[in-house]
Amino acid sequence: MRATDLAGAAEALELGRRSLVSLVGGGGKTTLLFALGRQMPAPTLLTTTTRMGRDRTGGFPTLVGPTDADLAGAFAQHDAVLAWRSTDERKALGYSPEEVDRWFAAGAADHVIVEADGARRRPFTAPAPWEPPIPATSTHVVACIGADALGYVIADRVHRPLRVAAAAGCSPYERLTPARAAAALTSPVGMTKNVPQSARFTVAVAGADADDPQVQELVAELDRRRTESLVVTRSDTDAGGLRP
Repeated sequence: MRATDLAGAAEALELGRRSLVSLVGGGGKTTLLFALGRQMPAPTLLTTTTRMGRDRTGGFPTLVGPTDADLAGAFAQHDAVLAWRSTDERKALGYSPEEVDRWFAAGAADHVIVEADGARRRPFTAPAPWEPPIPATSTHVVACIGADALGYVIADRVHRPLRVAAAAGCSPYERLTPARAAAALTSPVGMTKNVPQSARFTVAVAGADADDPQVQELVAELDRRRTESLVVTRSDTDAGGLRP
């Protein structure tokens, strides 16, 4: 188990000189997206292959429908920028996985961090048939689960409870025990769906106390399944830990 607070997330994930990081699952993807944007060296591109709240920019310079020249100009002035394809009154729409792959291959940025899943601000989810839209050249895939999903009845707590239950091998009216969470996180119909074979897969347990028995049990279950885990702990400046 690796444990860190939010400020140490990039170092803990060991992202290397160039990386394309896809964030899936629930429990803190957007907060982790912005944290990595602040920690990675320039140039770093933040984007999504799904949709985000239009008001959730993390304080980053935000481009809507940028050309390659627009991105180059933005990186001449800023270390990291957020790019969306389009916006409406409430939502920002992202790019296709193929377009993100093109940016990464073309060297538009050394680091590309992608929110590649949606969970409607719930601490955990499982993908629908058309999800998650993960870029094929992702070097890292990080599956997020909020620690506050553990121990609660699945139907009361998660996004797409029927799919979470199917991936966990139980009823949606049962509790999400650490063993069931580990099963869903490592299931091919759960959080390992669409993960490129060459990508490094890590489970991030968000907003956690490292000595929480349920978190420790989840990490032990993931270890048994030979799956890397990162416990992102609460901090004094972020009492709520990672938020969806």
